[in-house]
Amino acid sequence: MLELTPDEWTAITLSLRIALVATLGALPLGLLVAWLLARKNFWGKALLDGLVHLPLVLPPVVTGYLLLIAFGRKGIIGAFLERTFGIVLAFRWTGAALACAVMAFPLLVRPLRLSFEAIDRKLEDAASTLGANRLWVFLTISLPLALPGLIAGMVLCFAKALGEFGATITFVSNIPGETQTISAAIYTFTQIPGGDAAAGRLVIIAIVIALVALVLSEWLSRRAGTRLHGE
Repeated sequence: MLELTPDEWTAITLSLRIALVATLGALPLGLLVAWLLARKNFWGKALLDGLVHLPLVLPPVVTGYLLLIAFGRKGIIGAFLERTFGIVLAFRWTGAALACAVMAFPLLVRPLRLSFEAIDRKLEDAASTLGANRLWVFLTISLPLALPGLIAGMVLCFAKALGEFGATITFVSNIPGETQTISAAIYTFTQIPGGDAAAGRLVIIAIVIALVALVLSEWLSRRAGTRLHGE
């Protein structure tokens, strides 16, 4: 059994908290964007789709630098948040959650969009003709039918957030107990003499957590598919 030090436990619990907050924080916007891309045709749709997937192709350091420019204490958004609400994101764990959410956002949107596109529009139209408004149709028809995609997207988002490194370390640095996630801790341990054992333990923990998340996602998706479609 692995014997973890307090610093290693701190990195693990912090990573889990950041990944969970990033996933839940990205979910509302992810649902909206996925539904818009799947259901609506509008000017700039291709541009929106490109912006959503941009973090996948940009170097993570570039994304982190852009977040620092925008949400740092001297950034336009960051200065406003600090002045108005006293919220500081740069070099805070909340900033790490923001960076992880941005980097993982495409992996949340893509499965959701495909699920919405696969829904038979006749089911939604039938509910509308019976008097249901658009929000009620979405909540009672569209969202339940898209549940497998929702689960897959959330787990992929969580797993990506859990392993994020480049954007996070650029935006919030590598502060033990505050922003040092599993990835950042592994990087730190590989840079110090005698840190290979600690790095190896954290690598094993990261693999186990990611594997459990993926297996759980597959199981939940199959259950959702069985309940909704009788498969």
